[in-house]
Amino acid sequence: MSSREAILGRVRTALADVPRSTPEADVPLSWGYGAPTIPETGFDLLDLFVERVEDYRAVVERCGPGEVAGRIAAALGGVGSVVLPSGVPDAWRDAVGAAGLELRADEPALSRRELDATGAVVTGAAVGIAETGTIVLDHGPDQGRRALSLVPDVHVCVVRADQVVGGVPEAIVRLADAVASGAPLTWISGPSATSDIELQRVEGVHGPRTLHVILVQE
Repeated sequence: MSSREAILGRVRTALADVPRSTPEADVPLSWGYGAPTIPETGFDLLDLFVERVEDYRAVVERCGPGEVAGRIAAALGGVGSVVLPSGVPDAWRDAVGAAGLELRADEPALSRRELDATGAVVTGAAVGIAETGTIVLDHGPDQGRRALSLVPDVHVCVVRADQVVGGVPEAIVRLADAVASGAPLTWISGPSATSDIELQRVEGVHGPRTLHVILVQE
């Protein structure tokens, strides 16, 4: 007898007195793929999102729409140069300029050497996932090409409250158009980190060392 047959035999023996399910005993599920998984009442979706993102050692702060530019400038304290995608609001650019930071444009695209010498990037987001603390970029105009969010050491990411969903299936539904168009997707769960060597956590190995999330609420 093979190991597989032995294991299956033990399973059958253990389940011998368990009644088999019948169609009448099945409980219908009203949930469909992509439907919300977080209760609409008695649970704060944004609180969960903040908690899970912070679990990854990212910095998270909440603010109103009129405070975003100022929060971006504050988050960039100590950074010498910043690249902004072409589609970000003008107010973000003005705030970076007023803070005395060197503003770098990516049109034409910065070379690898120039991008590596850039201290930070500021982007928008496509979706935030509360259950996993993940931010997804589909690299639209306010997010820029993929390299922008992978090379600079600091990533400041602005996420609107209406972009936050409960789970991954909901996020996939939101991203359907981007997937259909062949756009790249970048899934970010905290700063870049690895524990491959002697289980010691090292940050910044293959992406930003610092992730600063600004959650915008009305």
